[in-house]
Amino acid sequence: MHVQVNIDTHIEGREAFVTRVRAAVESALGRASDHITRVEVHLSDENGRKRGQDDKHCVMEARLEGRQPVAVTHEAATFEQAIDGAADKLGRLVGSTLGRLHDKRGHAIDLVPPEPKPAGRS
Repeated sequence: MHVQVNIDTHIEGREAFVTRVRAAVESALGRASDHITRVEVHLSDENGRKRGQDDKHCVMEARLEGRQPVAVTHEAATFEQAIDGAADKLGRLVGSTLGRLHDKRGHAIDLVPPEPKPAGRS
């Protein structure tokens, strides 16, 4: 899964944001990442250098194998909140989208790892 991050020119500290975004995306998508070819993230500050409530904007678009892309947006007071909110929404959306898919035998794709069995039992 490739994560492409696009940042508004009003935002300083590009490398720190790129690292933060990639970590949030990878954490939110977890095991579903095998079914995703690319995630595009767009960060913008609606008011530029002026302060404003919920003016930090994050858009995340995931390109799923064999499916149309899905996208979410989240607006918040800080970039950290916007990134985390969008990543959470994207994780839920991708999970529900992939959860509806079925393999050729009609079994649902399992995105959650099975519970470990206690030792000595089968």
